[in-house]
Amino acid sequence: MGLNEDVGRRLRALRHQQELSLSELSRRSRVGKGTLSELESGRRNPTLETLYALAIALGRPLSALLSDPPPKGSPGRPGPEPGAGAVFGGGPDGSLPGVSGSAVTAVLLERHEDASAVTDVFRVIIRAGATQESEAHVPGTGESLMVLTGTAVVGPPHDTRTVGPGASARWRADIPHIYRAPEADVHGILFVRYPTAARSG
Repeated sequence: MGLNEDVGRRLRALRHQQELSLSELSRRSRVGKGTLSELESGRRNPTLETLYALAIALGRPLSALLSDPPPKGSPGRPGPEPGAGAVFGGGPDGSLPGVSGSAVTAVLLERHEDASAVTDVFRVIIRAGATQESEAHVPGTGESLMVLTGTAVVGPPHDTRTVGPGASARWRADIPHIYRAPEADVHGILFVRYPTAARSG
């Protein structure tokens, strides 16, 4: 099953689980009803911004809408060899087989759930010279980024952190926040932790 079809199946199941009409989910997420219909049928490529808007409206982690991470050691699973392509499980140009937004491409690596929280782990690239604005996630959500290469500017716009190779930063993600690569592309590992109590449905 391809990404579009998998996202569509999961989105439709979550909407039905919460007994929401297309119109109501469109209202909550501010995603057009026509776009929602095309996403659910697998006929539209989802963007990172659209998927986050839907996940927030449904009160679920982003991983609830994405394909499960590939098992360790399977084709497409990032391997231990150095180099952009190997590190990110993409092609020789370092491209990622993930979901892209205006500045960030993300691939889900792990999803861990326990009684207190769901933690999504992504490999990310923030494209040079680009800025991505993210809406507030569910209450209590926090994010942290470990930078592998490049320099990133992340966090709430009024309280950003500048993070270089080998360093990490943490910020509240239940308020609007940004990801920016002011110079070269940034490669990193993003952790998003959602408190289980904040989930709905």
